[in-house]
Amino acid sequence: MENTFFATLFRMKYISRWGLMRCNFPENLAEHSLEVAFLAHALALIGNRVFGKSYDCGAVCVKAMYHDAPEILTGDLPTPVKYYSPETKKAYDTVENAAKARFAQSLPDALREGYDDVFRCSEDEKRLIKAADKLAALLKCKTELDSGNREFAPAMASVEAALKGMEMEEVGYFLDRFYAAFSLPLDLI
Repeated sequence: MENTFFATLFRMKYISRWGLMRCNFPENLAEHSLEVAFLAHALALIGNRVFGKSYDCGAVCVKAMYHDAPEILTGDLPTPVKYYSPETKKAYDTVENAAKARFAQSLPDALREGYDDVFRCSEDEKRLIKAADKLAALLKCKTELDSGNREFAPAMASVEAALKGMEMEEVGYFLDRFYAAFSLPLDLI
């Protein structure tokens, strides 16, 4: 296979998110991945500086950038479908792992091992990236609701419950100190 890793990666911008929802502000996978990376880095830094954790902020940030890269090959499967049943989730995980393997094969041998790490996460990294992913979803829902799109109200309630259920002090800290600012107009930021 040719060295298609980057050509494939740069197709993130063509993968639309929230496919079953009417969006006032369309979002693509590239935008989402960058926002998740910002948030994952912030959560790791909050964990380290405020709560005495020892996360590798750089690794968390880079792994967050790639967290949805397999969706370039699989498409963005809506959350209700992905988690419909344990069998559905297991089947999707199999497809996602095959996509990760295909990514690895699209690199020259000299680089392959270095990129394998971006798809391999510790339990702490998984939790931080999952929390960042949920925070990004929360902020997306907030943006849509603030623009009058009530279609996102049930999603907002679901994401809020998921974040609360994670019981992560880093998330609480972020929400307490940064969330309200997302309602401010540009002139007040």
